[in-house]
Amino acid sequence: MARYLILIYENESQYEDMSPDEWQTMGQLHGRFAEQVERGGGRIVSGEALMPTGTATSIRSDIVTDGPFTETKEALGGYYVIEANDLDEALGIARLCPAPHGGVEVRPIRDMSSGA
Repeated sequence: MARYLILIYENESQYEDMSPDEWQTMGQLHGRFAEQVERGGGRIVSGEALMPTGTATSIRSDIVTDGPFTETKEALGGYYVIEANDLDEALGIARLCPAPHGGVEVRPIRDMSSGA
């Protein structure tokens, strides 16, 4: 199976004032996503939610700055690494990924095991 990265981009301001119940609902949506991936024959290798972009530190050349490189409406908020038979299957899995305030991007992971 090939590995793919699902990048979750959303408007992070939508999460600033979420109640504990809303966070629980979001967790349930991601739990359901994981179940759907397994039922469909794919596999989640790993995944994590990221802290807000205000906690980021960026490095360009030798200059270190607080925050992300650019201001955007949607920011990278989390990711999943999945295994799927091909890109079509990975896209089908990505369509199931909860991102109610944005969307997702799917990128194949380059196999570096042969040194290329």
